[in-house]
Amino acid sequence: MIDLGKMNVLGVRINAVDYEAAVATISEAAQAGRPCAVSALAVHGVMCGVLDDVHRHRLNHLDLIVPDGQPVRWALNLLHGAGLRDRVYGPNLMLRVCEAAARLGLKIFLFGGTAEVLAKLREKLVAQFPELQIAGVRPSQFRRLTSPEKNQLVQEIRQSGAQITFVGIGCPRQEVWAYEFRDELSMPILAVGAAFNFHAGLLSQAPPLLQRLGLEWGYRLVHEPRRLWRRYVYLNPLYLGLLCCQMLRLRRFDPDQSTRPQESLLYG
Repeated sequence: MIDLGKMNVLGVRINAVDYEAAVATISEAAQAGRPCAVSALAVHGVMCGVLDDVHRHRLNHLDLIVPDGQPVRWALNLLHGAGLRDRVYGPNLMLRVCEAAARLGLKIFLFGGTAEVLAKLREKLVAQFPELQIAGVRPSQFRRLTSPEKNQLVQEIRQSGAQITFVGIGCPRQEVWAYEFRDELSMPILAVGAAFNFHAGLLSQAPPLLQRLGLEWGYRLVHEPRRLWRRYVYLNPLYLGLLCCQMLRLRRFDPDQSTRPQESLLYG
């Protein structure tokens, strides 16, 4: 088990951890009823924090950010000598946490996506982990909630008996969700992005070789060009350029230089 703590990558604090340490942290928080906001960040997620100092504040106040993308793992190894042999891929982390939840008798809640996605996801998870207890599901409303709606959602999750909440509403909105709901839910909240669609069987994952080579982005770009081309064509080269600046100490990236959010992006 590897847990070397948080390390600065372009001003975003990423945890240098492996799967075992991440699952242990989440499981312990769930058993204790303790808040634990978790995100798995690839290059796009990191760059959302680099380019927006308000969002950087949110990211740096999450409890656990795992290196979802290979380029993020490489950055931890190159900048800080972390020696991580593998990334902590969000979809795989979700399955490992579900496995631990089934073993430990922890109930989960699924928030995000459509009713169709959640129905298929629930079916697939129960088939894979027969002992897994899914306390509830709620599709995203794909809009900003009113304050009463937000309070109702909090009560629904808490009263379901869930001890872990998975959120699949896309980056960076899901990280905002984890930040804003962290204290009120007082349980692990895992922002897992496309994992809902992957595990529901509605979206194909890149072959393992492309994943190991850090080329998953190319596979996804081919399959979703209209949605993703700006993200990858612009942000990937910028990430590499800024990473070189940090490695050569040409620019200082201070995680503490951020702006606290003044209002909610999700409700009000």
